[in-house]
Amino acid sequence: MKAFYTDHYVLPLPPGHRFPMEKYSQLRDRVSNLNGVQLVEAPSVTDTEILYAHDPSYLIKILSGEISAQEQQEIGFPWSEKMVERSRRSAGATLAAAKAALSEGLAANLAGGTHHAYRDRGSGFCVFNDSAITAKALQKEIHPKLKIAIVDLDVHQGNGTASILQNDKSIFTLSIHGENNFPFTKEQSDLDIGLPNGCEDADYLNALNQGFDVLNTFKPDFIIYLAGADPHEGDRLGKLSISKDGMRQRDECVFQYGLDRQIPIAFSMAGGYGREIQSTVDIHFQTIQTALRYQQ
Repeated sequence: MKAFYTDHYVLPLPPGHRFPMEKYSQLRDRVSNLNGVQLVEAPSVTDTEILYAHDPSYLIKILSGEISAQEQQEIGFPWSEKMVERSRRSAGATLAAAKAALSEGLAANLAGGTHHAYRDRGSGFCVFNDSAITAKALQKEIHPKLKIAIVDLDVHQGNGTASILQNDKSIFTLSIHGENNFPFTKEQSDLDIGLPNGCEDADYLNALNQGFDVLNTFKPDFIIYLAGADPHEGDRLGKLSISKDGMRQRDECVFQYGLDRQIPIAFSMAGGYGREIQSTVDIHFQTIQTALRYQQ
């Protein structure tokens, strides 16, 4: 199974910044010892591919660095050339994983899940929306009639993804998230399931099964899966109470769904802000291990 990485593009963040940049290199170190995983350096998405999901004026602002202090604050990162390159490659990793999954069944992006980026602005540590870019690129570059589902199981609603794809009937957006969490103004996905604070394993997995019942009527040909670690009970931003075993069962449900229907899946790690960074790395690593068992 191919796993694409970008962690060697490290953003120059100020001391005490809350984005867990170091989790990505720790995850790659763990994954490098797994039999059956081929680590591949992520390619960069092209300007053309970015423009499948984003406005030209926004892309120009990001490339030139002419984004205001307020816009940088909303993204959560100070602008730098490394930020641009890492954002390109983070989206490139999801697209490369999707192309690999088409022939191999499953493939991973060891970062990605940048679902808060809108067509014309970044937000919430997200510059380019990798899932929206990938879905549109698959249709434009591989198969125009491909029906794609984006299954977003990050604890935060995929608001940017929902907004970018809201009028696209060929791409189904499913978001299962904490109802009382960021973003506090939600967008409308094709299916949103908002969960209460403190939600535990049984209710979470029940919500996922409800989501799949609806997804069955859409009949996707391809799935982009955001395997956020932040529903875990040890996450400082998550507000849910899903155990590590519940997180494993969640991943199994998604991969089993794809296997049963022979639907390829590209998956990204998305969010994870554990009180202990090791707990987040453990959850992401468990997702990779679980996927390996389902490799078609």
